[in-house]
Amino acid sequence: MLKSLELQQFTLFPEARLSFAPGLNVIVGENGTGKSHLLKVAYSAIANAFEQSNEPSVADPTKALLQKSIADKLIKVFRPESLGRLASRRQGGHTCKVAVSFEQAALNTAFSFSTRSQTEVKIEQLSSAWQEKAPVFMPTRELLSQYHWLLPLYESRHVDIEEHHIDLCKLLGAPAIKGAREKAVADLVAPLEEAMGGKVVLDKNGRFYLKIAGQGNLEMPLVAEGLRKLAMLARLITTGSLLDKGYLFWDEPEANLNPKLIKLVAGLPSRSASRAFRW
Repeated sequence: MLKSLELQQFTLFPEARLSFAPGLNVIVGENGTGKSHLLKVAYSAIANAFEQSNEPSVADPTKALLQKSIADKLIKVFRPESLGRLASRRQGGHTCKVAVSFEQAALNTAFSFSTRSQTEVKIEQLSSAWQEKAPVFMPTRELLSQYHWLLPLYESRHVDIEEHHIDLCKLLGAPAIKGAREKAVADLVAPLEEAMGGKVVLDKNGRFYLKIAGQGNLEMPLVAEGLRKLAMLARLITTGSLLDKGYLFWDEPEANLNPKLIKLVAGLPSRSASRAFRW
């Protein structure tokens, strides 16, 4: 469970410390104050710690490994021209520091880099364990209507797509879970499917549809934007990504949702938070 995030000279933040409560946390601020940057830096640290755990050649965390992999993840998520561009832009050289703390102290990580850094960070605190589950980053726009071309394009071409979009596509394309947890999935998804008027399905050609009883499959680009955001939530619950023990970083969850849907979405974190999921 994420406990705190500390920043010094990171993008818009000369200094910041955020302490998180169990379950649901909400970051509120005006446009341009850095809310998305907070979500992205915490997501990058957690996502990297999960991704490295799945590398066949990787055992335990090491400074040599993390100083490159953390920098690489930050660059791919934020898409600056170089790592040092993420340090606060003031006259002269500056050092940026980031510390991410968890209830499980073995996961604690801290690193720094300067305005001159290119592709590596300096590890200030080395974690001794990896993250066990992939975090989820929900951007302001839905991705179901783009899924069929976005992932193949990223994997075959050099394109400047923020990598949390690609990470999300991989989670959306995972198979639905089955077995003992299916009832928990059905309970969480039911109100979303009622609001959408159908079920989210993925065909063999990699396209998502809204399956409406008595009407067949409706292509995702023809579904209202707000309902497509609900469809992403429903799909992530169905695949187990948002079922238990994990993190959801959701940027502007209210965007393109009407008041009725906002009320529905607002109630979902309280139900999944009881399953140890962190929003």
